[in-house]
Amino acid sequence: MAEARVRPRREPVFADRFGIFAECLLTGVWIAVASLGVVTYPAAFAAGARHLRRRAAHRGGGWREFTADFRSALRGGWMVGVAGWGAALLAWADVQAVRAGLPGGPLAGAVGLFALIGTAVAGLRAAAVWAPGERWRVLLAGAGRRTVRDPAGSFLLVGGAVLTCCSALLIAPLAVPVSGAVAAAAVAVEERYRRR
Repeated sequence: MAEARVRPRREPVFADRFGIFAECLLTGVWIAVASLGVVTYPAAFAAGARHLRRRAAHRGGGWREFTADFRSALRGGWMVGVAGWGAALLAWADVQAVRAGLPGGPLAGAVGLFALIGTAVAGLRAAAVWAPGERWRVLLAGAGRRTVRDPAGSFLLVGGAVLTCCSALLIAPLAVPVSGAVAAAAVAVEERYRRR
């Protein structure tokens, strides 16, 4: 008598997709907690994105793996966080130049705003592909090129960031889980770019 082959049981498509959505929301909470250090947000997003890549590939992972990834990403990621706050400060100074009516202020304000948006998108794209042992400088250089070469993906990430800001303005606690959806969007944009 021949043995019947046992096929692995697959989750229904709806349950699988809903599980990923729920994982995004949970990851957003983890990212928010890890970002409490003010300059730790790049490492938090990198660990969150890596966690979501593992979950999408059905390789498991949990809080312990997220924490280990966060510690590893923090080695160079805190400097990226400091640079990000510096860029935000420069954009704020540009806005103040516009308000003060300085000559060339509107142009400086527009350039500063677009530079800040581009920097944020490049940071998200770099965090989405981070892996232990990667150098942030190399990741950011590659992410900057992809930000320019893939404008559709970059606009998707800008939309995700705008959604997070709107969520925070309407219902502040909603911005916490939505940040996981932004990390998932960055992972999806990078996967889309890689497959093209």
